[in-house]
Amino acid sequence: MDLFTEPIVQEDPCYDEVDKPKRCIPDFINAAFGVDVKASSTCGSPPSRYCTSNTDKDGSIIRNCFICDANHAKRQHPPAYLTDLNNPNNLTCWISEPFVQFPHNVTLTLSLGKKFELTYVSLQFCSARPDSMAIYKSTDYGKTWVPFQYYSSNCKKMYGKPSSLSVSKTNEQEALCTEDYSNIDPLTGARVGFSTLVGRPSAYDFDNSPVLQDWVTATDIMIVFNKLNTYGDERQDTEIARESYFYALSDFAVGGRCKCNGHASQCIKDRDGNLVCDCKHNTAGRDCERCKPFHYDRPWARATQRSPNECVACNCNLHAKHCRFNMELYELSGYTSGGVCRKCRHQTEGRFCQHCKEGFYRDPKKDITHRKACKACDCHPVGALGRTCNASTGQCQCKDGVIGLTCNRCAPGYQQSKSPIAPCIKPSKVTRPPPVYNPGSPEAKCGNKCNKKKRLEFKKFCKGQFAIHAEVVAKQDVGEFVKFTINVLKLYKQAPDKNLNRRGETVLWVPKVDLQCNCPRIQLKEKYMIVGNIRPNETRPGFVADRRTIVKKWRNKWQNKLRDFQKNEARGNCRQVGYDDD
Repeated sequence: MDLFTEPIVQEDPCYDEVDKPKRCIPDFINAAFGVDVKASSTCGSPPSRYCTSNTDKDGSIIRNCFICDANHAKRQHPPAYLTDLNNPNNLTCWISEPFVQFPHNVTLTLSLGKKFELTYVSLQFCSARPDSMAIYKSTDYGKTWVPFQYYSSNCKKMYGKPSSLSVSKTNEQEALCTEDYSNIDPLTGARVGFSTLVGRPSAYDFDNSPVLQDWVTATDIMIVFNKLNTYGDERQDTEIARESYFYALSDFAVGGRCKCNGHASQCIKDRDGNLVCDCKHNTAGRDCERCKPFHYDRPWARATQRSPNECVACNCNLHAKHCRFNMELYELSGYTSGGVCRKCRHQTEGRFCQHCKEGFYRDPKKDITHRKACKACDCHPVGALGRTCNASTGQCQCKDGVIGLTCNRCAPGYQQSKSPIAPCIKPSKVTRPPPVYNPGSPEAKCGNKCNKKKRLEFKKFCKGQFAIHAEVVAKQDVGEFVKFTINVLKLYKQAPDKNLNRRGETVLWVPKVDLQCNCPRIQLKEKYMIVGNIRPNETRPGFVADRRTIVKKWRNKWQNKLRDFQKNEARGNCRQVGYDDD
């Protein structure tokens, strides 16, 4: 080899010069060449005599007899002769046992080893052509068989089919029967050829005809010889006459291509010795009949001259190794993408593993494909209201008086306390002893404007600025108020302050003077239905409940009533709808 000569790079037929995928197909071959054929009948075991017939100049029949012996090299006629190199000058013929006549059949079975798309089946006879025979195909390696073509001198009598049936687009997979080959000069021997596509209307649009693509597909071919052509000689009942009729073939050829659906240019042997397609275009399978794993962003399709229909990898931002196809999403995307990632890793989630899981947020310093693109919120267990944070900024939800990305320090003007409920409090400027409760004082007089014994009506529900179902978690005295930490379980009416319209922990302020009158009556670890109004106060952000607020112990039977309240309020109705307290 010349050191200064650039090596020749073999181009891949499945890709063009710019490495763009294109349709590719294996070479057209005789798929039967060198392949073993199974015959149900072969002469020579035990040795037998057969006779050939020729026509003399005066028209009389001349017979020459020979011995068939499977144990003698020059006298044997095995099925291997059917698929060896066919030399017209030195014919080697398979021969069946003499005079196997109807209703007994002789069959030849050829297994191609995988699916092929066949163009023709050719039979070269050494003997007279049979009176009746049929060609069958199998697409499941010989488990089931369907007819390809029938031949007979009387199609109606032998196979129950007319000899002049025409093929249309409605019956393109129907086997036909012809009487031509059985009635023309049968003694000389001839070639019988069956073309799988001739006369089929969709043959000129084969790429877009799944019906014909299935019609030409086969894994096995079976020839069934149903009846010899004897012309009445068997009536003579002479031994030489009966030995003159048998089936004999010199060549059994099957033309076609290894079926790879346009995604491979050749078929190769796998590790187990099976014939398989050398699949390209991100396809897989013995016939390139599916997409290979993780390439499900669009559905598998057969390659055509217009489009290679290659399989496309799912977009999971390097956070998943598995995905699935969703036809609905594919249609909604305008037939461009239908892949859905499965088992997202690195704390990600979403169709493309493009979001961070709850409790994590997106690190702006790293690309979304980085394995550490999602950082843990690390919200302080005491200073934060929960473990979640803003998915973009990482900011945790802090308790009153607490600041910091993770809620880990007190805000200016606040000081740390020993309470896990209120870890940061605002110190009082003047230290005063707690007020002494005097039953006779005006503050202790509860009056009669208390809602604790009144029914909740739709009219009051409408006038309230918020309606929540909440559980009391903790309690703390703060000056003239008692600060309750509550866990909002459900919002039935959203407050004007958007900061309060969320589920989870928040604060409920109750004046001590109202609480001492049990108006409202609130106990720890209990669940309540609370309907009231918002009283903005910068030093006490949260909900406020006083004697005008409706606070009732929660009952599950109220859920449907409250949903009705919500619907009626949305419709603008003001009619009275209530429920009993018992």
